[in-house]
Amino acid sequence: MISYKELGLVNSRDLFAKAMQGGYAIPAYNFNNMEQMQAIIAACVETKSPVILQVSSGARKYANQTLLRFMAQGAVEYAKELGYPIPIVLHLDHGDSFELCKNCIEFGFSSVMIDGSHLPYEENIALTRRVVDYAHQFDVTVEGELGVLAGVEDDVKAEHHTYTQPEEVEDFVKRTGVDSLAISIGTSHGAFKFKPGQKPEIRLDILKEIEKRIPGFPIVLHGSSSVPQDIVEEINRYGGKMKDSIGIPEEQLRKAAGSAVCKINIDSDGRLAMTAAIRKVLAEKPDEFDPRKYLGPARDKLKELYKHKNIYVLGSDNKA
Repeated sequence: MISYKELGLVNSRDLFAKAMQGGYAIPAYNFNNMEQMQAIIAACVETKSPVILQVSSGARKYANQTLLRFMAQGAVEYAKELGYPIPIVLHLDHGDSFELCKNCIEFGFSSVMIDGSHLPYEENIALTRRVVDYAHQFDVTVEGELGVLAGVEDDVKAEHHTYTQPEEVEDFVKRTGVDSLAISIGTSHGAFKFKPGQKPEIRLDILKEIEKRIPGFPIVLHGSSSVPQDIVEEINRYGGKMKDSIGIPEEQLRKAAGSAVCKINIDSDGRLAMTAAIRKVLAEKPDEFDPRKYLGPARDKLKELYKHKNIYVLGSDNKA
């Protein structure tokens, strides 16, 4: 058993309380390799933002659970080396079983998500409660989910939205004991959230109703990439085929961040930014074969994207 506290990590409880009071959201950025982690930490140190490092079950398989533990510990030390020891959470994104959550806790995760949203309501409650009971023994925070987001990202796949029912949230939170709740209000996984001609819009009315039912409780938004059109155009300019990629407008996310939404998950935007930079290098320098020469620019582009998100979308700058 490895405690996250030994690694220098924190859980999300105090971060969410401060975000709720301050009207901002904590960035939750997914990573599965060194360049992504470097970009995330550098962006958050430079903007003095707390951060949640997210790892999906697929990323954990890709990167290896032992290496991830040391990468998280390295992230804490890297932030200090860069000059500002920001609070860092290591979080399991979309855990689908008690066993996976338990294993992550034993490998130093400070926060886990148990996603039982695909299950019948009572089964979701039972699974979530089981994870909460185990995690809280080690002061690990737990995120649950009600409602289903459409889209595809890593191991998460769903064809249709199922909006969170406000009348269920109070009962769910009370019976499970979760520390935060992911809701479905129109965001979706992946880069192809909306089709041309559609008006991207998240259901802030549902969010307001949920806030009334569980006042002061931390809410999480998944699938919140904005899919910047300049980055999509750059990918396509250098040989990509990212047609009809449309995301959530940043101004809508900023409104959400000023509410009870304390954590906003962003993954696809980062993938797009890195891919654009890599394609540009390989197109302009087809003789290049040193991975550092294309992964370096990809890391730099990702850092600038996340600095922008912290300052202009999440409002988390200077909150570390």
